Amino acid sequence: MQLDLNLLTALDALLEEGSVAGAAARLHVTAPAMSRSLGRIRRTTGDQILVRTGRTMTPTPYAIAVREQVHELLHQVRGVLAPSRELDPATLERTFTLRWHDSLVALSGPALLAAVRGQAPGVRLRFVAESSTDTPELRRGEVDLEANANRPSAPDIRAEHVGETRLVAVVRQGHPLTRARTVTAQQYAAAEHVTVSRRGNLSNAVDDALTRLGLTRRVVAAAPTEAAALEFARGTDLLITVPEITTRTAAAGLGLAVLPLPLELPPAPVYLSWHQRYDTDHAHAWLRALARTALATCGAS
Repeated sequence: MQLDLNLLTALDALLEEGSVAGAAARLHVTAPAMSRSLGRIRRTTGDQILVRTGRTMTPTPYAIAVREQVHELLHQVRGVLAPSRELDPATLERTFTLRWHDSLVALSGPALLAAVRGQAPGVRLRFVAESSTDTPELRRGEVDLEANANRPSAPDIRAEHVGETRLVAVVRQGHPLTRARTVTAQQYAAAEHVTVSRRGNLSNAVDDALTRLGLTRRVVAAAPTEAAALEFARGTDLLITVPEITTRTAAAGLGLAVLPLPLELPPAPVYLSWHQRYDTDHAHAWLRALARTALATCGAS
């Protein structure tokens, strides 16, 4: 079989964009040219790759199965053919997928996007929501960069500590705790709480710290994001415990009060994580540097 590497590039774009028009725009070719490439790919593989479902195109099971392999092969080919090419962000055409904690997207996402647009107008950032379960998208190449409080344990996942922040208590203005000169651990524990957990956990490290003091708290709800949790505090006496840097501005905008946490807890870390396949990827390294700067500039340090 005579192989055409252009088909690999076209297949990667089709699987990434999920449409002929999107893939054509990404590779700067016409839609008819991309449609012809899709036809050649279908004849070569014996699979439809993308099938129409209503107004959209859906990848076939085969396409889903080979997506990571295609992406990895293309990355390897580029590394072989241009191992020492200097990166020129101004001419870079690439879509990066980032899975960041929602509060970090709100805090540092705008600064990162502004930096990217200023240097590389052909680069697009796709922020996706965190999952409620641990998922292998970094390993599969479906996510380029993660940012959250979790340090991955897998040996093929790189993790860089880029910052940390202390935890604080957030309540409504006029909450009984706002009238205390100093909030004690007992007063904190006596309040009713809402936890923040995308998995719906009703307990966390705060409960461990209270247990060491012989105290317990009543958690009445778990919210999947900090933004949702803060809404519970408006107009009620519920208390939310969250990282300070990602919450102070939002809390002020909602008319909420931020109080020191009367517990001995380590600061919440912030990690950037990526798969080791991107260690020598110049474009990925460029993005990591911008993300590191955006997080540090916005206070995650």
